[in-house]
Amino acid sequence: MLINMLLVSVGAVFGVLTRLLLSNWMKTKWPMQFPLATLCINISGSFLLGLLFASGLNSHFQLLIGTGFMGSYTTFSTFKLENIELHLKKKYRIFWSYIGASYVLGIGFAALGLWIGNTYL
Repeated sequence: MLINMLLVSVGAVFGVLTRLLLSNWMKTKWPMQFPLATLCINISGSFLLGLLFASGLNSHFQLLIGTGFMGSYTTFSTFKLENIELHLKKKYRIFWSYIGASYVLGIGFAALGLWIGNTYL
């Protein structure tokens, strides 16, 4: 049990640092009203989690990468907050585009990760 908590914790530290660095870099590189950084992070995380799930790696590695790293790398709470902000600012086109792209691309890329993992790993 202690090893599981340690694996998740270590993975989470690296996941949140990766998200922070990537998000800040993207926001300075491509400043816009559309929350592109969160969308890209969540979509890439969906793909990688699908790939990891299909890989059949041992449970310790899945805890480290899947639960720890991916759990803190992807960010459902930021996604929700950004949607609330877009709605309050009456940026409805961006609001609906962001929701649609997040769900459709997120599920699509998770499925792609599963397919690649099941086919090639």
